[in-house]
Parts: sequence; structure tokens; C-alpha cells
Amino acid sequence: MQLPSGYGSHPPNYSAPSGHYSQVPNKAGASHLDNQYRASYYPTYYSAPAQNVMTPPVGTSVLNTQESQQLYNKTPPHTGGSAEGPIQGAISSASYLHTSAQQSYSAFGNHYSTSVSSSVASQGFPLNSDHYTMPVVSSAVYPNVSYSVAAGSVYGQAFTSQSLPAVGQFKETNTFSSQSTSVPHLLQQHVPVGYNTTLSTISSAQSVQDNLCRNLTGSVAKVNNQINAGGIDSSQPVHPVSQSVLFTKPGAGTSVSSAVISSVRTPAPSLSSQPRSSPSVTQSPELALQEGMQYGGYVNNQASSAPAPLSSSSDDEEEDEEDEEAAIDSSSTTSSASPVLNNYDALEGGGYPEARSVTSSPVPAPSVPQTSKASKPFGYGYPTLQPGYQNAAPPTPVQPSNSGHHPGFQHYPQQYPGVNQLSSSLGGLSLQHSQQPESLRPVNLTQDRNILPVSSVPAPVPNLNSDLRKLNCSPDSFRCTLTNIPQTQALLNKAKLPLGLLLHPFRDLTQLPVITSSTIVRCRSCRTYINPFVSFIDQRRWKCNLCYRVNDVPEEFMYNPLTRSYGEPHKRPEVQNSTVEFIASSDYMLRPPQPAVYLFVLDVSHNAVEAGYLTIVCQSLLENLDKLPGDSRTRIGFITFDSTVQFYNLQEGLSQPQMLIVSDIDDIFLPTPDSLLVNLHESKELIKDLLNALPNMFTNTRETHSALGPALQAAFKLMSPTGGRISVFQTQLPSLGAGLLHSREDPNQRSSTKVVQHLGPATDFYKKLALDCSGQQTAVDLFLLSSQYSDLASLACMSKYSAGCIYYYPSFHRSHNPAQAEKLQKDLKRYLTRKIGFEAVMRIRCTKGLSIHTFHGNFFVRSTDLLSLANVNPDAGFAVQMSIEESLTDTSLVCFQTALLYTSSKGERRIRVHTLCLPVVSSLADVYAGADVQAVVCLLANMAVDRSVSSSLSDARDALVNAVVDSLASYMSTASNLQQSMLIAPNSLKLFPLYILALLKQKAFRTGTSTRLDDRVYAMCQMKSQPLVHLMKMIHPNLYRIDKLIDESTIHVNDRVVPQPPLQKLSAEKLTREGAFLMDCGSIFYIWIGKNCDNNFIKDVLGYPNYASVPQKMTQLPEVDALSSERTRSFISWLRDSRPLSPVLQVIKDENPAKTDFFQHLIEDRTEAAFSYYEFLLNIQQQICK
Repeated sequence: MQLPSGYGSHPPNYSAPSGHYSQVPNKAGASHLDNQYRASYYPTYYSAPAQNVMTPPVGTSVLNTQESQQLYNKTPPHTGGSAEGPIQGAISSASYLHTSAQQSYSAFGNHYSTSVSSSVASQGFPLNSDHYTMPVVSSAVYPNVSYSVAAGSVYGQAFTSQSLPAVGQFKETNTFSSQSTSVPHLLQQHVPVGYNTTLSTISSAQSVQDNLCRNLTGSVAKVNNQINAGGIDSSQPVHPVSQSVLFTKPGAGTSVSSAVISSVRTPAPSLSSQPRSSPSVTQSPELALQEGMQYGGYVNNQASSAPAPLSSSSDDEEEDEEDEEAAIDSSSTTSSASPVLNNYDALEGGGYPEARSVTSSPVPAPSVPQTSKASKPFGYGYPTLQPGYQNAAPPTPVQPSNSGHHPGFQHYPQQYPGVNQLSSSLGGLSLQHSQQPESLRPVNLTQDRNILPVSSVPAPVPNLNSDLRKLNCSPDSFRCTLTNIPQTQALLNKAKLPLGLLLHPFRDLTQLPVITSSTIVRCRSCRTYINPFVSFIDQRRWKCNLCYRVNDVPEEFMYNPLTRSYGEPHKRPEVQNSTVEFIASSDYMLRPPQPAVYLFVLDVSHNAVEAGYLTIVCQSLLENLDKLPGDSRTRIGFITFDSTVQFYNLQEGLSQPQMLIVSDIDDIFLPTPDSLLVNLHESKELIKDLLNALPNMFTNTRETHSALGPALQAAFKLMSPTGGRISVFQTQLPSLGAGLLHSREDPNQRSSTKVVQHLGPATDFYKKLALDCSGQQTAVDLFLLSSQYSDLASLACMSKYSAGCIYYYPSFHRSHNPAQAEKLQKDLKRYLTRKIGFEAVMRIRCTKGLSIHTFHGNFFVRSTDLLSLANVNPDAGFAVQMSIEESLTDTSLVCFQTALLYTSSKGERRIRVHTLCLPVVSSLADVYAGADVQAVVCLLANMAVDRSVSSSLSDARDALVNAVVDSLASYMSTASNLQQSMLIAPNSLKLFPLYILALLKQKAFRTGTSTRLDDRVYAMCQMKSQPLVHLMKMIHPNLYRIDKLIDESTIHVNDRVVPQPPLQKLSAEKLTREGAFLMDCGSIFYIWIGKNCDNNFIKDVLGYPNYASVPQKMTQLPEVDALSSERTRSFISWLRDSRPLSPVLQVIKDENPAKTDFFQHLIEDRTEAAFSYYEFLLNIQQQICK
């Protein structure tokens, strides 16, 4: 079919507002955690075990004296080499802010004796780009501090201002690195493992006021992020007039019209939308119809969806922190009576502006004397107090010796039962003075070979009293690497474990309390949402559990909708649930609610048609069109591309879809902007006609080129007025127009065990485009269906920085690889129908003294603690690294709170809040007792991915190994009566070496010739974006024996009997020729059949009479009327139901070529270039004994 072509020019460049790329300086002070888990921190490397063991796959040399001298770089930390900032979605500001604060540490193993520097990571944009510019300046807030521009290696070198005063005398610090060449400063890059570093000292205050920090942003880059929600600039260029040309739709009884773009130009139609002003929206009465239990202002909802549109918001970073507080009323609540705020930071709130402001009233938090921790509770003697408050005489105030807060309310320090005795209930927390807990039981790893539990590893339970434990957040949503928080940074450094959070904030919940009242109670100082761990001093006042500010209880909060009683604020649902969702008022929106908008960008080149994916995509859309999340305003559009870009006019009133082709890909424009995105319900018949026609429209195409970049540019222009979701389907390397790529994979280089190149992007085009999309509240999801190298390292940027998702189907072909085709179909069903949040922002708050310094995931970092998520989905996970800035000696508990503000698909503004409470401990044994080994490993995996991209794969591997060496060495140094021939770990960390070895053998980090570059990059992308529960299956698969499921114990799930076989070691010694085994790797299921497996099992489960008749490629289990078949399918279905992506099933026989992949997942056995588990333990022991 000969397609017409055309030409034309496009309107002015659509780019994100300039303020979108600015970043508030990091409030966090220096942190030694930044050094602790970076590769260059560790001086030792793999070495062969003393026993007769093969050479390890990484360097074995030990740093000699001359090499170690090279590590003490005398240059300032910001003048090192450059590498791309690893944080996925870090700020696109073209500057780094370096602050330095003097901190003292207790020397430990000669590792710590230094001052510490910190910085804010940059997106790493090119210095010569006229798209992102920023002057290099200084500020009175941080005297003598240089601000430098960070750049990736593909973008150019970093520079510093020559006009700024030089940083003072640099200390010679212990900076461990395996590289003799200069590498970037570790704090500059926020990588997981170390760089060659020189840390500076500076005499400045350790903490800086929030408002000054935000004012500093204005001096660094005077840009304002203003979204023109009312439309594009009125000076529109003219566009060609399209002329319709009819042709017959192949394979259908209707016609689709195609248009040639003429050179006659007329003014383009306006893209203006609703005005920015957003009046307060009245609560919809339809809310009462939601499923679940509702009492007044409280709903216990299973789906957290609501039909009534309420609010929306857009991006505007113009206002300072003071303006935010001025916009909040004095009642410490956010209600519809408050004025409309005008930036995201003000909408969600952040920082401690009032607590740190010299002009505001002092923080009225009391400093409880030391004796109060063990004393009886007391409270103010109100005669009419409810039973929830203690009625006792107030004690005589005692002046504290060392107070971190102003003692403004010493007369009323107590709370209601369950929280009022926090100090006393935790008085005996220290584990070293009581009977040793199970988590501290020493385990001899080299002798105890059966350390794997028979069932999945549960999350450790924080050592809190039973009342607080019941109120705490579920570990499936909010999890910390240490459930016992060290009291000081020095103690954390000594433990050699990372402190961080693993988040799954938008996951599907069966029970979710939804608060519908108009009053949202928050702390006036730090903007924390009221939660189960606040303290009620009396009926009218509550104390924030994060900043300790005393706030007033608003009158509306006195009424309890659950009991329909008055005067019991501590029994409100907000205070009884650590995970709640608020229906937000108009205060939380910046523009009227936008509709759900979905745009599909489809590759229709010859390679795409041959793969046959169009049929699956179109069929899935037809089946799920009515299930797309949204309301009556939902809009949809389609763009296809090969060497040209094709648009589709689906405006209501047309008799058939109209194709509009733009062939000038170097000057892309929108031919008819008003008719390319149409209302789903009004144009449903035209949409169905197009979806039925698309698979056959390009059957005879001979276009082999792919103009992906121009198609994405057009998609961005089309989505800019409203925002939404762009779904891109790509099958090959982009070869035309902007963003074209060239093959960088050399199969001959795969054998290198030291260097894996091209893990970073080849161009910054896709990263810039993603940031522009994020600025316009648009996320880009990528589906890569390729049978050859497609440079996923470059293409993935479009999703990483726009809060999108990445789906990868290697060797995809509809007929040649039916398993992948089936997986795509099932994944699309989940993708199209799962819930979605638009225009989201997420902020993480923590108790004073703790600070956040690095984020991991797919997002854009708008400020030091605020993430911009154009879209948020229930399958996305995030990770956060933290440090301890100030000693936590004055508190027994710390709390973390994450708030996710988003617009539902129904147009309703909602806030999902999770709060986690953990105890503070002062002994090293307590820290180890509370270690969450799975969370630690997942956080280290995220850090190692960043290190691989910014430095090298070998450095990341070394850092992972040394994380085990250092933590176990530290633990063993505190234990007594240990022989050097023993490798001892606490029971809480007994799986740590096994998980790290599994991580080293995973596709992302393993060496050898079998891993393709795109496969490796995709594995890294998964590690950065998957929640913990799915990531652990990817790191350490589960192995079950399934030929005897009839004899196993069972559970009942939805009238279905599900067997629960025990977990097996990932070793060939557990495999038997008489059995059948199922390996769950997360994204794929392997069923290994032994040669002598019982024929009854093969017949009943596989549907074949004997072993020899089982085919080489078997991807489905037949439904056979037999108990063993029913139990096996039930077990596999139960495993599949618990994850977002549909795993591929593959039956493996001994002579099957796929058995290589199966055996590579047997972690405890030796592979082509890696230790066995026992050899790895011997190597760890040898490293410790050096």
C-alpha cells in the first residue's frame, strides 16, 4: 500500500518550565553512610580461598602502599572526574550544591577520622546545552562553598566557579578505591559504593533553616516553574490544511481515510484548556456509594476508587517555604476554607519552617527528664477527661541537662494509653541485658549447611510493645533495613549496615481506611499528618511525633465517626490506622481536575509487522477498552510510525478514522491538534474500527526504518495541555530523526570479566524528553519487543525520568515464541486495567535527627525530599538511603511517614499516608538483632546498579562482597570466644552471604559470555523499580519439589486448595532424577523433570504418557482430571496471582537447551565464572582474617 507523504513545520518547542529543573539545596548534613557502601570504601578484593578453590571472577590484588597513596586525592571533592548521576529521576539542575559540616566519629578500625561533605545530585545534563543553563554562584548561607555543575561522561566534564573563594584546608582521608584514575566525588554522584574521595572541612552551622535553603535556590538559578494550564502561547504558527484521501481498509468492510499534508497554511487551532483558577469543589454525594463501611467522614474501602471528580494539580515551584506556611490556617488543619496554594511543595507541605524560624514562637515540645522513662504516666488534672487520658497530678518540672527542644509544655507530657507509656514500655529494650533473642543466636555458616527456612523469610517484627506493634505499618508497604535504629551515626558506622527504607506506597490493598471529612489534621511545623504515634497531651492538644511541636486539636476532630461520640480524638480512624487515605479538598489542587488521557505510540515498521505484536496489542485494547481507568471524560489517541509519523483523526461525526501522515520528521508538528485525542465514550465505534484495521493496514510495508524520536516529540506536544500516559511500543533500534541510535553491543566483549561497557545512555535526547514530559505531568511507558540489540540503556531513560514503566520481551515473535506472546497478552490486561494515579507527588518525612540523601526508582526529584510522579501505579517500588545527622539519645522511638498525593482516574484528589514507628537502640547487638536482611540486600542492589553505571561493574561487585565482609567482621569483633577458623553471623544475617552471592550471579551483575547487554540493562531497571517482595524472587528464586504435592500441607484460598511444599536449597544436590521441581524466578517458572520421574505424574500433570514423549518446548500445563494435576495447577496459579507481570512457564528436560538457564539459577553451585556458596563463604572468611 502506497502511503501519501507531506511536510510542514511545528510550533515552538514545548519544554518543561525552567523552574522544573531547579532543586532546593539538600537539608541533610554530611553523612558517613555515603562512604560506607561504595566500592572505593573497601580496600580489599576477592582472593582465592586457602582451600583448593578456583580463582574468583574479580580482582584478587590487595592494594599496596604505593597504590593506597594514590587514593588520597588532594583536590577538592567537586573537581573530580565526571559521571552521570545515578539517581533515577534526580534533579535536572545544572549545578551541584556542596555543603560541608564538621562531624566527629569514634575511630573504628581506622576507617573513620574525617570531616564529611555532602551534595545534591544532579541529573547530569550537558554543560553546553542551551536547554538547561544555570549560573555558578555563591551564597551567604553556605560561605566558602563552591557550587559545581555535574556532568555525565557522555555530557562533558564538570566545572567549578573560579571566582568563588577556595575551600579550606582538606584533610587527608581514608578513601578506598581500586582505580588509579580520578573518579567523581561519591557524594556528588549519590552512588551505592565509593569513589576516590577527599572530604573537606568547613566551619558552618550543621543545620540550616529551611527557608534560607529555599531562598538559596533562587540565587543559584533564578527560574520559576510555571505551568501554563490555560494552553500554549497565543502566537501559534500556521499549519497545513489536510485533504482527505479515501482508501479501502484491508480486511474490513469500512474505509479509513488518509490525508496528504498540503503546503497551504492556515492558523492552527488553539490548544487552550481550562483556566488555572480552581474554586473549592463540594464533596460529591456519590462518595457515600463506595464499597465498604462509611461512618460520617470515614470509609473503609477495598479499592480506594471514587467516582466523583474533585481536584487536580500541576507544577509550580515559584513560592518559598514561608509562602507555604502563610497559606495554611492556624488551626493546624487543611480544610476547604484555606486559600488555594500555588505550588506542589506548598500543597503537600514540608520542612520545619516554624520550628526553625527565629521570628516564630519557640517549639513548645517538652524535654522529658531521664527519670521519666521509667516513671508512671501522669497527665493534667482535667475533671472531665475521657478514659483515654491519664488523670494524675503533674510532676514538678525538672530542668533537663541537655534539651533539644524548648520546654514549653513540661506540665503536660503524657499521652493516651498505648502511646502514653512509650518511654517506660521501651525502658528494657536493650537486648544485651536480657535473654538473648533468636535473631542474635550465632550461626556458624561454614558448618551449618541448612540455613534456608522451609517457607518464605518473614519480615522482622520491631521490638515494640504489643499495642504499638498492632498499629504499625505493614512491611509490605513500608520497610526499613534496620528495625532497631542506631542512636548515633557512629554506631551505624560500626554496624557496617546501610540505613534505608523500601517503599511500596501505592500497592493494591484489600482494606484501606478512606477519610472523607473536610478536615485533615497536620502538624503546623513539619506538616506531618496525624497518625497513631502522636501524643495527645489532653483533649485539645497533640504533640507531633516527628518534630515534637504541640498543636491544637480542631473542633471537628473531636467527633469520632466510628463511635458517633464526642471528645475522643485519640479514637479517630486517622489515629487508629498507620495506613490511611484522605479525600483531599480543593487546597490540594492547582488546576481543575484533568481527565485520564491515554496515548498509544505504535511501531509499524517492517520488523514490527513481522513480529506480529500489533495483533495482540489491538486485540487486548478491544477487550479492555471499557475497563480503562477513568470517567466520562477519559480521552484516547493513537500515533503510528515507521520512517514517517501517522496520526489518526477519530473525532465524533466521521464515518471512518482518518489517517494524517507527516513525512518531514525533522520538523514534526500536529496536523489537527483538536481531533487527535478524543473522548473514549463519544468516539468508541471509530476507535474500535481503527483497532480492527491496524493489524492489517501495514501488512505489505517495506519500511525498515524507525523514527521513534520524532514520534515521541509529537506525542509530547499532543499530551502537554493535560498530561496523562504515553504507551510506546518499539521493536528495533531507532534509525531516523532525533534520538537515532547505533548498535553499541559487541558480542566479543561479553567475555570480559572486568569491563562491561555501554550501561549508560548513548544520547541525552530521551532523558531530556522524559524531563519535559514530567514537567507536563506525562509519563512514558516503554514496551520493547525486540529480537536484536535495541540499546535499552538509552531508551529506558524515557521511562526512568518520567515515572514510567519498562516492559521487555526479548526474542519476541507471535508465532515463533508463543510463550512471550502469551505473556504480552496477560501483561497488557494487567497494564490496561490496573488503577493509576496522575499528577502525583510523594514526600517522605522522618523524625528530627534523621535525613534522607538518596532516592532510587523511576521519578523526578523536585526537591530534597519531594518526588514528582507524573503517573503512579500499584506495581512501582522505591528505595531511600538515610543517615543519622543528630544523636537520637533524647528519644526512644523514631517515625517515618510517606505521603502520596495523587489524582485518581475518577478525577479525585487523594492523599495516601503510611507511618512507620521503630525503636531506638544504643548497643551494637541490638542493631544486629533488628537487621532486615532482605531489605538490606534490596537496598544494596539499588546502590550497586548506580555504581555499575557511574563507575564499573567490577567496582559494584567488589562493594557487594565487602558489604558482607565488613558487617560480619564487625559482628565477630564484638563476640567473644570465637575461633578464627569459624565464620559466625547473627541469626538475623545468616542469609546475607547467600543473598549477596545470588545477587552477584544475577543477570545485572554476573560476568561471563552468556548475558546480552539489553538483558543486563533490563535486570538493572527492574532492580531500581520493583518492590521488595518481587525483587527478592528475582535475586534468590524459590525451588519446590512438586511431584508429591498430594502429601504436602495445604491452605485454602477462595475455595481453592493450595499445597505448600517446603523450600529447597538452590543446588543440584537437591535435584533427583525421580522427581519434578518448580523454580520460581519471578518473571519465569521452570519445571524440571527428572529422567526417572514417575510416569503417573508425567501423565496426570503434563498430559504425556512418559518422559520421552514430553516435547522440548512446552509452556502450558493441560487441564487433566486428576488430583495431582489440580494441585499443581492450583499451586502455580497461586504463585502467579501474587505478582503484577505474568511469568512464562517452561518445562525443562535434561537434553533441553534451556536447562542452562535453569542451572544458572542454582545459586549454591559453581557457575561459569563464579564461586559456589561454600567457596564464597571461605573467601569471606579469608577476607575477614586478613
